Amino acid sequence: MGTLTKLRTIVAGLVPVITLLAGIAPARGDLKLCNRMSYVIEAAIGIDEKSATATRGWFRIDPSACRVVLQGTLTADRILLNARALPVYGASPLPQNGSDTLCVAADNFVIAAARQCRPGQTPAQFTQINPTRNDDGSLVAYLAEDSDYDDDQAKLAGIQRLLVIAGFDASPIDGVDGPKTQAALSAFLKSRSLSADFVQSPSLFTTMVEAVQAPSSTGLTWCNDTPHKVMAAVATDDGKAVTSRGWYRIEPGKCLHPDVTGQPKRIFSFAEAVDAENRTIRFKDKPLNWGGETQLCTRESKFEITEQGDCGTRGLAATGFATVDLSNGGKTLRFAMP
Repeated sequence: MGTLTKLRTIVAGLVPVITLLAGIAPARGDLKLCNRMSYVIEAAIGIDEKSATATRGWFRIDPSACRVVLQGTLTADRILLNARALPVYGASPLPQNGSDTLCVAADNFVIAAARQCRPGQTPAQFTQINPTRNDDGSLVAYLAEDSDYDDDQAKLAGIQRLLVIAGFDASPIDGVDGPKTQAALSAFLKSRSLSADFVQSPSLFTTMVEAVQAPSSTGLTWCNDTPHKVMAAVATDDGKAVTSRGWYRIEPGKCLHPDVTGQPKRIFSFAEAVDAENRTIRFKDKPLNWGGETQLCTRESKFEITEQGDCGTRGLAATGFATVDLSNGGKTLRFAMP
């Protein structure tokens, strides 16, 4: 096969690197997605065939890993993709802007008629992809960042990113190995009583994600003790500006560390319980939320806002955040029913 033109399409703030083909002819192999990003992602695919559109997901794919998402002969007119980072990454990466709006569900799903959402389903933006065909007839599409990591770099950058969120200083997140990354990784492995060769284990990223979701003796931890999904936002004051970021999804019974880097002078927190349609839950006629008196800017979708004040005139919401005292080490905020 000769050299093909490459193009990039924004997908969930993720940039899949895909190779342009002259349409999608029937392929006798499987369709595979490969993750060359520094995020553990979940992917959903859409299949357009004879004016009918179906979706299925979620397929979890670790950095540097590949996963078969369709098996057998593929006769689709179009293949579409939606990808999202796990909730542990909070506001990064940003949501995608796709050309098609199709239905997805919160957990694993198969939706036969995916252009008309039913109860329990939500609309999501999908982007058309044109995967590369391998010599064996299979199709493959690569998810990549602007950094354009190879497989080894994606894995290392993925490790660095989770180390930083877990409170170990492995910055910058660049996929480049060095003493600082190795020291942070060694400290993490020691904290979990794991040997050095565990880095080669297929469960490495699962273990790291679980570590991020456990209460920590350093930094800020949120724990959801309610029966509802909680969406949270964090803000940091570095002495020059206050930056607010959200939303982090915290499932019932789970904990989460927001990715707070450096040593900010102050940290603020806001959280609210939401239903399956992401509407704020009310308890005794009051919104079920946990905040404070400091008014900072937020928006309904994922955000990172560095300029506070005049929230309403800028199309943003003014939200009351609580100040979190980290002067004595780590702080765990537990969200419970009143």
